[in-house]
Amino acid sequence: MSQLLWEILGWLGYLQRSAVVAQLLLILGLSVGWHLINPQRRLGNLHPALRLLVAPIAVLLIAWLIELPGGKTGLVSYAGLCWLGWNLLNLLNQLLLLLLPTSTIHQLESRLLRPLFLVLVGLNLISKFDNPADLGVIKLGSLFGEILTVNNLVIAMLVTYLLLVGTKLPAAGVAWMLQKLISCSDSSRKALELIIRYVVIGIGITAVGFHIGLNSTALVAIAGGLSVGLGFGIKEVFSNFISGIWLLFEGSVRPGEILMVDGDPCEVRKLGLRATLLWRDRDNAELLIPNQMFFTAQATSYTATDRMRRSEIRVGAAYSHDPQIVLKILEQTALSVPRVLNHPAPRALQVHYGDSAIEYSLRYWISDPMSNIGIVSEVNQAIWTAFKREGIEIPFPQQVNTVREIPPLKSEPSAADNPPLSLH
Repeated sequence: MSQLLWEILGWLGYLQRSAVVAQLLLILGLSVGWHLINPQRRLGNLHPALRLLVAPIAVLLIAWLIELPGGKTGLVSYAGLCWLGWNLLNLLNQLLLLLLPTSTIHQLESRLLRPLFLVLVGLNLISKFDNPADLGVIKLGSLFGEILTVNNLVIAMLVTYLLLVGTKLPAAGVAWMLQKLISCSDSSRKALELIIRYVVIGIGITAVGFHIGLNSTALVAIAGGLSVGLGFGIKEVFSNFISGIWLLFEGSVRPGEILMVDGDPCEVRKLGLRATLLWRDRDNAELLIPNQMFFTAQATSYTATDRMRRSEIRVGAAYSHDPQIVLKILEQTALSVPRVLNHPAPRALQVHYGDSAIEYSLRYWISDPMSNIGIVSEVNQAIWTAFKREGIEIPFPQQVNTVREIPPLKSEPSAADNPPLSLH
């Protein structure tokens, strides 16, 4: 490790060269001047793709003009090429938008393309100061009895990152082909995608471990360390991971399913290693639920076998109306709402004699559980319109207070009113 630090400190010796310092100052001045002048406003008439190329091409042109009289502009030219490559990634992003969804392109760009570009730029810049082959053989220490070099460490980190980030699209492609072959549902395809990805990541990380020198003894030591770690703080993480794998194979919670969480329908968007990502429609919120919660808490699914859901609305009508007429109006009203299914047909029931109204229940089926609240509103509005048209009264509870006068109390008869009888 100390040898690597001395090599890095040795690169600072290049700052003693006036040509290197002048180029760094020129790069800094061009960057600050570009942001201060902000010529993007003046280039508003140009195509967006051309505006991205103007700045790096201008830097390369300035470097070429300085080299004509014999100046040194190697770093300036390199900065211009890096700037050009960075802007070309924006053009590649616009092309990929024609083929893939926006969310997928954003993840691909931010997590794979641009980080890899920065790694390549860094490695190429190091090659200008030192020999990468000499740096790669520097010893950093030992790992389970094996010598760990810079080359092994960099390769292990790079391959692990590519496995974690770059396997999503290939796994999605393989799952899509399997869906076409076995004709499975979309939720099963997403589950296959996650399973394939986890298997590839597991095999890849194992191969990386063997590459840096892990053997059976090392695996036993790592397993022992994990067992100790499970008791000191990562038990929940391990439990959530195993729960996620179990849910994938069991198929009870898959991406695309609709679950009831705290009385709200939520769509499963992603089944991760630690938690499951759900989307709630009413406020566009994303919920992260630990995987083990699905083993300890009750969950209601509306897409376990199909996406049909039965909804219910209760309404009251006055006692003066014939219940048969009210039931018929309710069923016809439900059929008039576009998003209510005709099969199974809506059913109206007379359920209760209330204090001021007869209560009815209208039950109907819908095909999209996430739209239940909006469909309930549409059916309620249709019922209001139909009752108003047919003269059906929806009463509300009333209390009548009657004031009655209390009659006067009769007084006891007096002795004057009833004289005593005399006996002769």
